[in-house]
Amino acid sequence: MSSVASRDRVLIVLTSHGKLGDTGRSTGFYLPEVAHPWHVFTQAGLTVDLVSVQGGEPPMDGHDPADPVQQKFLEDPEMSAKLKSTPKPGEVDPSRYGIVFYAGGHGVMWDFPGNAGLAAIGRQVYEQGGVVAAVCHGPAGLVDLTLGDGSHLVAGKRVAAFTNDEEAAVGLTEVVPFLLADRLVERGAIHVPAPNFQANVIVDGRLVTGQNPASATGVAEAAVSVLREQEA
Repeated sequence: MSSVASRDRVLIVLTSHGKLGDTGRSTGFYLPEVAHPWHVFTQAGLTVDLVSVQGGEPPMDGHDPADPVQQKFLEDPEMSAKLKSTPKPGEVDPSRYGIVFYAGGHGVMWDFPGNAGLAAIGRQVYEQGGVVAAVCHGPAGLVDLTLGDGSHLVAGKRVAAFTNDEEAAVGLTEVVPFLLADRLVERGAIHVPAPNFQANVIVDGRLVTGQNPASATGVAEAAVSVLREQEA
């Protein structure tokens, strides 16, 4: 690790895209995929920061007021303040983080790929010995993430992500700009699917990915475990 600070801080990456294609419906980051990992990270003694593609307060989707973990996240004074005023990627110092976590929500399909700032954060965290994690549609942040040698981070690695079958099941195959699992395979990844909407967490070295919202807690737990292994 590059510093003591990097071992106890996590950066959660959020979409700034709030329009679900031409459906007239809204989208954004998927709150359960942020709140539940946040709970895992904070229970492990880590400090959680947020970043979004455009900065400011990002659009949110999937809020369930009956979920106490979501409510705890939204009512936490520190996280509430961070959520209302997220920095842009270029305003973040990646050397401070041991884990970068690309949260999902359909919005990421539009603004994570091709974002050089987000890719740079993931590249630096990974190359300084940290953990890159992503869940559900969050691996959209990995499709254009290349390392210093020009290779794709996911090339030759086993990954989980929202599957083509799951996209079809929610009726959005023709709405999203591309199919995430297919694009990851195009980048050289080995996609490892599980049955629709079942928890599925894949760890390949310091890359930790999960298939869907049911995988969010497990991805965070695995990311913490991998981080601790790097410290040992």
